[in-house]
Amino acid sequence: MAPPAPRYVEILPATEADLPALAALAGDIWRQHYPGIISREQIEYMLSQMYALDTLREQLRTQGILFVRLLVAERFVGFASFGPQPELGVMKLHKCYLLPEFHSQGFGSRLLQYCESECRRLGARRLVLAVNKRNVKAITAYQRNGFQVAASVITDFGHGFVMDDFLMAKELATNEN
Repeated sequence: MAPPAPRYVEILPATEADLPALAALAGDIWRQHYPGIISREQIEYMLSQMYALDTLREQLRTQGILFVRLLVAERFVGFASFGPQPELGVMKLHKCYLLPEFHSQGFGSRLLQYCESECRRLGARRLVLAVNKRNVKAITAYQRNGFQVAASVITDFGHGFVMDDFLMAKELATNEN
């Protein structure tokens, strides 16, 4: 039996033209990954708020948030977004998602490392993120990539839903060796 063919990986900037596919992929990922972490009702509500095309366009056009797409063998399987925070030298990882069938293969770490590199290139010294406290798989992946829990917060998301998150942070090295 021949070994599996190597998987060609690309991480590319996302443009406005990519946003409908990104929103659709988010729906696929969330509906597969989040049951058992948050309710189906909360999943659908948060998707409708966070991934409405107008919301994504606004983030891209006016909030300085950059989106990137992860392609494996030319298939769009994950994405991330990051942008500046009010505190100088700090960037926030807003989104970092990968289809569950691609978990535990190094693709998420590769996407995260790309975002870290871009944030560093843009002058960030620290990268922060929020992750649901019950999302053990993601917390473990972030810790494996050098993030540490910095705080615990509960944020009202509206419609009777809250985000019960850990805030995690990672100091970014000023040089890449």
